[in-house]
Amino acid sequence: MKNVRSVFVIIAALFGCAICTGADHSGRRSDAGSGHGTEAQGVASTWTFDDAGMGRVPEGWRAEGTNQRGPVATWIVKADTSAPSGANVLALTDTKEGWGGTFNLCWTDRVKFKDGVIEVKVKAGTGLEDQGGGPIWRVQDKDNYYIARWNPLEDNFRVYSVIDGSRKTLESARVKADPSTWHTIRIEHTGDEIRCYFDDDALKTVRDNTFPSGGGVGVWTKADAGTAFDELVVKRSVDPE
Repeated sequence: MKNVRSVFVIIAALFGCAICTGADHSGRRSDAGSGHGTEAQGVASTWTFDDAGMGRVPEGWRAEGTNQRGPVATWIVKADTSAPSGANVLALTDTKEGWGGTFNLCWTDRVKFKDGVIEVKVKAGTGLEDQGGGPIWRVQDKDNYYIARWNPLEDNFRVYSVIDGSRKTLESARVKADPSTWHTIRIEHTGDEIRCYFDDDALKTVRDNTFPSGGGVGVWTKADAGTAFDELVVKRSVDPE
């Protein structure tokens, strides 16, 4: 009987580990249940999109547009041999002739982010009017959120708040980088302080309290920018209220 109980404990432990390290259908891995962290230490989620359904947005995500003038742009998970994660990326593949002040969003509210770190890999693709893009966070809805974006056509990096569809520049930095390779945008947001990094280089620190509560997370491009994203990492210092 003692041996039977021992085998049962081992099987239960192995089964629990399989649950902890698994990914859901969105391609998201959660480290929160791994036993290595608590709410006080932080909760982390990573989307590699490698286990997400091909040819569509990940489960639990939505494609929307701010100041939309026509059909919403097409976002899909697709294979990319250059992907940092090794297989798939989330990409805007058809901008539907977006132009001007149209902002293309793909985001989820299944994870609520207030304070902590949000990081994403980005590779610029097509676009005559705009290129590049970046993460959005504390998303209230398609018209209200924070955005940090890199635009290789302008050789700059900017942080904005978008309020009722109107974009306000919070800070800007000069960044010149190869648009054909992957780059990392990292945001550290605590309270009203927003620290910005590009490929590990500290750029600007912003103070803003437009959206003091937690919200959704996702990625963003402007107008005709067709961009690929990979390895979206969200590390929450504590769960938002």
